[in-house]
Amino acid sequence: MSAHPFSSLTVVGAGSWGTALAATAARAGARTILWGRSEETISEINENHTNSVFLPDCELPPTLAATADIEKALKGAEALMIVVPSRAIRSVCKVVAPFVPEGIPIAVCAKGIEAETGFLMTQVAEVELPNHPVGVVSGPTFARETALNHPTAVVSAFPFTYADRLMPSESPAVRFAMTLSTESFRAYVSDDLVGVEIGGAVKNVIAIACGMMDGAGFAENTRAALITRGVDEMKALAQALGGRRETVTGLSGVGDLSLTCSSPTSRNMRLGLQLGQGIKREDCFDGQKVVVEGEINARSITDLAHRLGVSMPICEAVREVLYEGADMGKTFAALWSRPIEAEPQAMDLSFTHPAQPHDVAKFAEKIS
Repeated sequence: MSAHPFSSLTVVGAGSWGTALAATAARAGARTILWGRSEETISEINENHTNSVFLPDCELPPTLAATADIEKALKGAEALMIVVPSRAIRSVCKVVAPFVPEGIPIAVCAKGIEAETGFLMTQVAEVELPNHPVGVVSGPTFARETALNHPTAVVSAFPFTYADRLMPSESPAVRFAMTLSTESFRAYVSDDLVGVEIGGAVKNVIAIACGMMDGAGFAENTRAALITRGVDEMKALAQALGGRRETVTGLSGVGDLSLTCSSPTSRNMRLGLQLGQGIKREDCFDGQKVVVEGEINARSITDLAHRLGVSMPICEAVREVLYEGADMGKTFAALWSRPIEAEPQAMDLSFTHPAQPHDVAKFAEKIS
C-alpha cells in the first residue's frame, strides 16, 4: 500500500526539537518552513543553515526556510506541527489560530498535562484550534541525535475516523509518518492518541525519580525497578482515560521512558540527579532557568490521577519532594516499604511490608 506525504509543512517552534523535526521533514523532501520568535535565530538558520543556540555543531538542510512572520509561515501549509514546551501550547495556539489554513491536520509535539484543566496537549489544541484533526508525534528522541541523522524512531498518532479506516493512506497519522520518514528517521502509526500522550507525559516524572536515586548513589537495580513500575503507572493512567495498555509498551511509552531515564542528556534525569546529590533546586543547572517538563507535570499528572482514583506512587513521591518539601530519603524509603502487592493486576493482593520502622529509617538516611 502506498501513501503520499504532505508537500508543505510548517513547524512552529525553533527550539532544539522543533528545529530537528523541521530539518527531518526538509530532508524527507517536504517544503518546510520553521517559525520562531528570535530574529537572530531565524537569520542564522536561513543564512548559515545552523541553530547554534539550540543545536550547536549540527548542519541543517539548505532547503529549510525560517521566518518570524507567522502569517508567512502558515501560508499554503498542508500540515502544521506545534513544537513548544507544554505550558506554552495554549498561548501559541492562540497566536497561530488566525492564520492556520482551514482544516489542515495539526501534530502537537509537546508532552504533558495542562495544570489548570487536566487536559492532554491535544485537547488544549482542539479547544484553541477547532475543526482540525489533531494528533501527536512522540517517541524516544534527543533532538541533537535526530539533527545528526542518528537512526531514530517515533510514532505518529491521530484518532482514526471511519473514512481513515476505509482509506488509511489518506489519514493524518500515515501522512505525517510519510512526511517525516527518511533513511535514518522512521515513523510508526497509531490510533491510540491517549495512550501515546500519557506515555510521553508520565515518563518525564519517572525520569526525575530515576535521577534522584542515581544522585543518591544507587545504580542499575534501582533504575530498572523504577522504570518497570513506572510503566505500570503509565498503563494505569492511560487505561483510566480510555487508552490502551499495550500502547505504553511501544515507542511513546517504554521506548521514551527507557531513553529519558538512562541518560543525563535528559533534563528530567539531570534535574533528579542534581537533587539526589543534595543540590538545592535553585542551584540546579548552575542556577540557570531551565524548563523541565517532568517538574511541571509532576503536579498536573498526580492531580489528574487523584481525580480518576489511579494509584501512581512513584509520581507521588516526586511531587512530594518537588512541591511539598518532603525529605527525599524518607519519601523514597516509604515508597520501597509500601505494602507487598502482586505484579499481575488480576491477583489483587496486598500485604503489610515486613520491614521494621528502624530499618526503614536507616534506609532513608542512606538515601539522604
